[in-house]
Amino acid sequence: MQKLADRAINIATQLGASYADARLIWQKREFIQTKDERLAALNLSESVGIGIRVLFDGGWGFASTQKLTKNGVDNAVKRAVAVARASASCVSPPITLAAEPAYQSTWISPYLIDPFKISIEDKLAVLLQCASIMRSVEGVCMTQGEMTFTKERKLFVSSEGSCIDQTFIRSSCGIEANAFSPDDRQKRSWPNSFGGQHENAGWEIVDKWQLPQNAQRIAEEAVALLTAPECEKGRADVIVGASQLALQVHESCGHPSELDRALGHEANFAGTSFLTPSMLGNLQYGSSIVNLVADATASGALGGFAFDDEGVQAQCVDLVKNGVFVGYLSSRDTANLIGLARSGGAVRAQGWNNQPIIRMTNISLRPGSAGSLADLVADTEDGILMETNKSWSIDDKRYNFQFGMEAGYEIKGGKITRLLKNPSYGGITTPFWNSCDAICSQESYIDWGVPNCGKGQPCQTMWTGHGAAPARFRNIEIGVTK
Repeated sequence: MQKLADRAINIATQLGASYADARLIWQKREFIQTKDERLAALNLSESVGIGIRVLFDGGWGFASTQKLTKNGVDNAVKRAVAVARASASCVSPPITLAAEPAYQSTWISPYLIDPFKISIEDKLAVLLQCASIMRSVEGVCMTQGEMTFTKERKLFVSSEGSCIDQTFIRSSCGIEANAFSPDDRQKRSWPNSFGGQHENAGWEIVDKWQLPQNAQRIAEEAVALLTAPECEKGRADVIVGASQLALQVHESCGHPSELDRALGHEANFAGTSFLTPSMLGNLQYGSSIVNLVADATASGALGGFAFDDEGVQAQCVDLVKNGVFVGYLSSRDTANLIGLARSGGAVRAQGWNNQPIIRMTNISLRPGSAGSLADLVADTEDGILMETNKSWSIDDKRYNFQFGMEAGYEIKGGKITRLLKNPSYGGITTPFWNSCDAICSQESYIDWGVPNCGKGQPCQTMWTGHGAAPARFRNIEIGVTK
């Protein structure tokens, strides 16, 4: 593998490239889905290829191939250089790269049990057991379960002397119960909606999230939602559950803090950003207890790694500190545009056939001091706890948003009094985060995973992480979503 990557670098420099890197990636993936008590999907895939990126006269060029021969690699390099020559003719000023040391490193993401050593029959048995439990609850009309396992080896070699070998094992699991009546349909998911929880982890994730132990509870809640009253429209104090708050961070902090969006270099797939460079260090993004970081070093979190796809070592970068907007997700070719001496290490590509772009790592809200979720509920006189995302919407500047939830829980006098269906909340990003007056402590903090973040043209999907604990927001607009 390394000989081909080295060959790509040598050919690129011989053709006049001032910089070149190559990513040789092998990936194996397994997806299992059940609907009710039957197998609905079993997808097994494997791919390998090389992506080559070059800088020529200040212009980027990229090409890729699955023809892993000398001729195949040579032709891909020539295409990348030709693209770079064309790019250089229309790029002003020429692209320059922030400095980064050369690294020789091998890294494996943390896991306990290799999921590819567990039989498909054993994996399917867990999902079918959950289906049986959920289907036994009267009123449940359909159930679903999913598991995904990915093993990826990525070799990065650059003309600056880096040779980095990383192996990732990513796993996910989740279940869902749907209930139906002539007038309504409701669902509850565990441990999260849209496929469940995703982590840099192995088979142990399935034991950790205890799917069979939670199957009956979520089925009963789905049925109970059919006859629950709807969330009334108005304003209220809202406790946002950890998994939903992770998505809130993703949409209203992660995307707008991508520096290519902020500079206007990227507008595909949901627009640019309201966080312009003039706001850096000046904008009161949130209340003084709001601290948001981009932490690629978080162990086990889905957006974690040792080096990004430019060979930049993983870092923890402050984005919002004590409520003030202080940082961006950056790359080697954007860092110097706002006076940074070094890239923040936030460049990744979906696969060997994609050009690396700025992507979220683990964009996380630091825990606070409000204790557990039970403590925060007890400290709330009148409000609503909202759990598990069902729908979302945010504008192309990442400023106005609305989220629909699977379930709401009315709080009166510090106690949960009744279940509410179809709750939603909305607002504007900075007033919303400035209304945050309490964040639960470390004991309630979870690194949630989002495996399908879309960006770019052609669109790339990316796995990102978002750590969060439940938090309270005062006087928030609430309503009904269907």
